[in-house]
Amino acid sequence: MFSHLPPYAGDPILSLMEVFQRDERANKVNLSIGIYTDGRGIVPVLPSVRTAAAEIAKEVKPYVYLPMEGHGGYRQAVAQLLFGADLPAPEHLAVVQTLGGSGALKVGADLIARFFPQPTVWIPDPTWDNHIGIFEGAGFKVERYPYYDAATRGLDFNGMLGKIDSLPRGAVVLLHPCCHNPTGVDPTREQWEQIVAVIEKRGLLPFFDLAYQGFAESLEADIWPVRECVRRGIAFFLSNSFSKIFSLYSERVGALSVFCPQKDQAANVLGQLKLTVRRNYSSPPMHGALLVARVLSDATLAAQWRAEVEEMRLRVRDMRSKLAAQLKTAVPDQDFSFLLKQHGMFGYTGLSAAQVERLRNEFGVYAIATGRICVAGLNDGNVARVAETMAEVLRG
Repeated sequence: MFSHLPPYAGDPILSLMEVFQRDERANKVNLSIGIYTDGRGIVPVLPSVRTAAAEIAKEVKPYVYLPMEGHGGYRQAVAQLLFGADLPAPEHLAVVQTLGGSGALKVGADLIARFFPQPTVWIPDPTWDNHIGIFEGAGFKVERYPYYDAATRGLDFNGMLGKIDSLPRGAVVLLHPCCHNPTGVDPTREQWEQIVAVIEKRGLLPFFDLAYQGFAESLEADIWPVRECVRRGIAFFLSNSFSKIFSLYSERVGALSVFCPQKDQAANVLGQLKLTVRRNYSSPPMHGALLVARVLSDATLAAQWRAEVEEMRLRVRDMRSKLAAQLKTAVPDQDFSFLLKQHGMFGYTGLSAAQVERLRNEFGVYAIATGRICVAGLNDGNVARVAETMAEVLRG
């Protein structure tokens, strides 16, 4: 019956996790997967989340299905966090709870594919690998626009803007509002102004993927491109995830927001999103949404959580600085200042696939074949060794 099914090659990131777990070396370091660990190398339970969980545990209620669109208090809290003072009126905004950011991308892609035949999505080159799989799986043709300049180790802004300015009306453009995965290279505020202006001029449909809000500059600054689209009246899709910024990876807590500039369109969009959810998984789980909603709707817990996000951001920035400094000491003829200009959890090192393989095989330091490392996996106990082993492979 199933003999014609080919074997699965495995996910390039998740498969490395399995290899890492089988590695018996005591000094192994996992910089492959995008998980934040604290200074002790532990995935933290945020104190604000711990308090919320304790409160919720005392309020045992029947485990009934949530609505297709998700928990109402969660959806309201998400919208307030994302849009703040620019929160659109209800008739302009449709929000559904999703299974993490991946689920939001999938629901959004499925909706677009149903109502916009033969869709094409333009994604940055490079981008998170699963963007390609999700959109292709929904029936999209996937094209790429220039993004990363390997020569300067920065943003190819002219190439990016030029390509976006050539796209046909209605084209879907995937954008990372902050902390670009995998490069950590983000446009400046001035560059974002130009990007949004071109999107408005060309009549494009942005699909923002926001997984790291608060990890670049701040919770408010990191979502500026999205809010600018609201201010300009540009329709968009926005997927967001609380895996990283709430340290709730296994709870799969995310949302999809669709901004509708024309009044009263949001009701129809929400209805079609509910139908899309119904055809995928019927309704989302409750516990993670309750945790996020409780924290965001309680002034004391929300303030505590914001401080925790800032603490995580600063720790990653500190590790980035220490890695760059130690690499510069070990390999003085090379410039590592590009690492300091990158944002968020990841560092795009410029290591080749062969160098990454040598890191793993000889030294037990795990990174992605593209040279991406998770800076959030560094700490004072391993950063010196990571720098030393990277320097060793760079020297050849």
